[in-house]
Amino acid sequence: MDRQKRKAVRRNRRRVGIRRKISGTPTRPRLAVYRSLNHIYAQVIDDINGRTIVSASTRDKGVSSSTSGNSEAAAMVGKQIAEKAKAAGITNVAMDRSGFKYHGRIKALADAAREGGLQF
Repeated sequence: MDRQKRKAVRRNRRRVGIRRKISGTPTRPRLAVYRSLNHIYAQVIDDINGRTIVSASTRDKGVSSSTSGNSEAAAMVGKQIAEKAKAAGITNVAMDRSGFKYHGRIKALADAAREGGLQF
């Protein structure tokens, strides 16, 4: 098995373990984060009703950054998702890092969301 495939298998194993424990409810929805090479995406999801409440990403027009694949851009997305969630009346969320390790861009997004008023 080549290196990329092993990395994907390990991430998928972590993702499944995390999703087994975390589920979004209307009172405490799930903050799902996805990181690609060039962008980062965040959604606040109510799993019981099966709907996305708010979302933000580096591809949105509100996030202006020359490079969208760095920690600075991830922090902007974290602030934006916190503002949108507070406007929707959400303060408590369950963090779902989708199998990504908690460092770098994922950590920057989470820290900015906490500063913006979200509680994990």
